[in-house]
Amino acid sequence: MRNSYKEIDLIELEVLYENLKSKGFSLDLTRGKPHEDQLDLSRSLNDPLDSFLYQGKDVRNYGELLGLSGCREIGSQLLDFPADNIVAGNNSSLLLMHQLLSFFYIDGGEETPWNKKDRVSFLCPSPGYDRHFRLCEEFSINMIPVSLTGIGPDIGSIKKVLEKDESIEGIWCVPRHSNPTGDIYSDEITLQLLDLAKKHNFKIFWDNAYSAHDFEESLNTPNIFQLSKNIQAEDHVIAFASTSKITYAGGGVGFVGMSSRNLDRFRPFYASTIISPDKVNQLRHINFFEKIDLKTHMASHANLIRPKFDLVEKVLSLQPYGEWTKPSGGYFVSYSSAPGLAREIVNLAKEAGLKLTSAGATYPYGIDSEDSNIRIAPTACNMEELESALEILVVCICLANLRKN
Repeated sequence: MRNSYKEIDLIELEVLYENLKSKGFSLDLTRGKPHEDQLDLSRSLNDPLDSFLYQGKDVRNYGELLGLSGCREIGSQLLDFPADNIVAGNNSSLLLMHQLLSFFYIDGGEETPWNKKDRVSFLCPSPGYDRHFRLCEEFSINMIPVSLTGIGPDIGSIKKVLEKDESIEGIWCVPRHSNPTGDIYSDEITLQLLDLAKKHNFKIFWDNAYSAHDFEESLNTPNIFQLSKNIQAEDHVIAFASTSKITYAGGGVGFVGMSSRNLDRFRPFYASTIISPDKVNQLRHINFFEKIDLKTHMASHANLIRPKFDLVEKVLSLQPYGEWTKPSGGYFVSYSSAPGLAREIVNLAKEAGLKLTSAGATYPYGIDSEDSNIRIAPTACNMEELESALEILVVCICLANLRKN
């Protein structure tokens, strides 16, 4: 890798790009996945259970619809909700999101089911999490993009939408180390969101996926449960988390937290979709976190992740184009190119063997009107692979810019 790409000319860059293409490099960084060295931190999760009994009950059998109490306590640590307000499900918080959307769409509890309404819309802070947007598409929920400010969504823009549109039923929020921008929501923004949700009767889908994923000293995330209680807005918050990037990505535990009233309404619907969660896996997690506390475990993750983000910052700084975030946690760096270049950069990288998240994927309907956002997910590889990938990326960034000029 060169020491700098700031004064390279187009001819030299074209030669360098063709040379990179000829190396047969192949790496998929489309998703924010833990690397195997992170997964190995949870290897003792595979230790045989001394007993299948938990509080006198056999976890291999039916029962405990809301999950084992000790596992709900783990969810409480991640969400800052009381354990009694937590459901510990199976390995995917995404499934719990789908089940909650299904509940509001089909049943609605004491409210009109969404399928009885002419139009249902969600506010979507963007760039954001593509799987949230995919869920909306599955339910034919109209999506309205809202810009992010660095400390949460633009409240002024939200107010303007709410004044004109009565179809808003929810907002997606990733309040800590947002995917992909790294935003950490402030107390002020969160309080304003809660006030608007109460006033206009919509739900805040609070996806706290990265609540424990700091790799640098970070600001605190607002305790939305307590803040909502202070203004009697608890029924407007549905919070999610999981251990998917804490223990095993494909074998963790998903959590949803909500008010007691919402939980009472949701429980019968949930009982029709699941007989019992995987309590054997939940017991494994309870035992695991009895041996090592969550903060100590996540500090080990941070030690593995931090150098990768440092490398991203170092290599991107070798070239003169665009802007990028410098997160203090999470799994992503958000790169902003000059307008109209993101798809070109992603396509050039693909031709050189580096797969990145599709340009536009971080916006509702896959439409980035500026064609400028690229999500960089540096964790799913080793440092040597990442250095090669970043060389390809900066060459493609420079090439796209110089070809345009």
